[in-house]
Amino acid sequence: MTGGTDGAAGTDGVRAGDLPDDLTAAEAGMWQAFRNGSVYDLSDGDSVVDDPHGGHPWGPERTVRARIVAWLLLDGPPALDGRVASLKLVGVRISDSLDLAGGTVVPYVEMKRCRFDRDVLLPEARFTTVRMVDCSVPRLEAARVHTEGDLHLPRCRFHNGVRLTDAHIGTDLLLNQAIVYRDRTGRSIAADGMTVGQDLQAEMLESHGELSLRSAKIGVSLSLRGARLANPYTRLALNAPQMTVERSLYLTPAGVGGQALSGATPARGTRIQRFECRGGLRLDDGRFGDAVDLERARFVLTDEQELSLRRVQTPELRFLGERPPRGKVVLSGARVVTLVDRASAWPGPGNLHMGGFAYENLVPQGPFPLAERLSWVAASTAEYAPEPYERLATVLRNGGEDEDAREVLLAKQRRRRETLPPAAKFWGYAQDWTVAYGYRPGRAAVWMALLWAAGSVAFTHSAPPPVSREGHPQWNPTLFALDLLLPVIDLGQANQWRLTGGWQWLATALILLGWILATTVATGATRTLRRD
Repeated sequence: MTGGTDGAAGTDGVRAGDLPDDLTAAEAGMWQAFRNGSVYDLSDGDSVVDDPHGGHPWGPERTVRARIVAWLLLDGPPALDGRVASLKLVGVRISDSLDLAGGTVVPYVEMKRCRFDRDVLLPEARFTTVRMVDCSVPRLEAARVHTEGDLHLPRCRFHNGVRLTDAHIGTDLLLNQAIVYRDRTGRSIAADGMTVGQDLQAEMLESHGELSLRSAKIGVSLSLRGARLANPYTRLALNAPQMTVERSLYLTPAGVGGQALSGATPARGTRIQRFECRGGLRLDDGRFGDAVDLERARFVLTDEQELSLRRVQTPELRFLGERPPRGKVVLSGARVVTLVDRASAWPGPGNLHMGGFAYENLVPQGPFPLAERLSWVAASTAEYAPEPYERLATVLRNGGEDEDAREVLLAKQRRRRETLPPAAKFWGYAQDWTVAYGYRPGRAAVWMALLWAAGSVAFTHSAPPPVSREGHPQWNPTLFALDLLLPVIDLGQANQWRLTGGWQWLATALILLGWILATTVATGATRTLRRD
């Protein structure tokens, strides 16, 4: 069986247009389909029998040797006239280990619903585009693999992990609905240092082990919509520090069913599958060009595990997932322009850490009253720290919420008071009770009016002798009480009359209370001027 024009003899003594003598019937058909660029389909037609992940055996009639596949891809025969050589397999069993390490593969490669008996080895190989769809693979070893186009692995099942360390994918990497089990090191997918030219889509991925994307670079977006990451063996289910994503990271729901579109927000009424992470998640030092979206994400953590976003930088953080019942959320050092959040998404005291967390705008989704926002700040600081309160006050003031900003700064002073020694704490309580540390200056006027009225009434029952019998003013209890209360202004009354006994104690009390009121008002005014 030959086709096309005979060529020169190959390295194995086979003429380019001839079939090797030792091919099986299945391999001969694959050889001819390769030259023709057509699909080579060995499916039975029975969905149970054709399931590559099922237990039904595939016999010799559906089996080709991995050596012959490698021969076709690395040094295959020329295409028939007017055709483009390509390997398109459906329902084929590949025996032995497919080893293309270090090779350059020019033909287009597409394998659907195929079953591999042993590992697929692609380290440092070069391809144009590779598509493996719904295949059963013991392990994919592809460190430093290079593709000019896509690498598609949707719905594949990898029983001993995938290695894509330092891989370079020219356009898209697809792992949608793939199922990946861990290797001997505990990793499901090891893709540290990987570069993807456009999108990395891993929607509804099932990862059983650590998904490692350390220092990975994604040219557009990384979508883990509806993915389920589980790693009960070690601390992290997703380990992706120093990752760069030019657009957005999606840890959001995915639509389930035929109408669901990859990369699209599920339409109302669509059955969805949430992103779920059973194990720690680490995005420390990541850079995201548009957003990090955690809409309806679910995190199941142990007490020692963390959702860690240390020093992350992104224009928008959408913290809208479910509150983790255990574990910690860490935002220390993160820098965000807009924080979109929900009150029910944040963990309680002791499980939230936000030291150095900077944000410029707050966009709450649903009710998030100031009292709960203050509890959010308090939950993030086991010990008193002024920075989270000052940050919140600045954001509220920039948004025109001056009154709320003052309430936040008042809460900061009250929190600080608990760390002071007894004398300073007593002075703090005095400032709080009188004028609320200067953040409620109207209260000072009320206290001043009450004290002035009380002093005026009291001193009407007193007739103190003048200090000097010559040149003294007429006794005026109202002006006398006001002169005692005002510590700076001299109304010419306080020093003109000689008080004795209880009246002297009353005058002293008014002087002290006047100083307290004046000091706290001056302190509040100083804070206001400093903020302006």
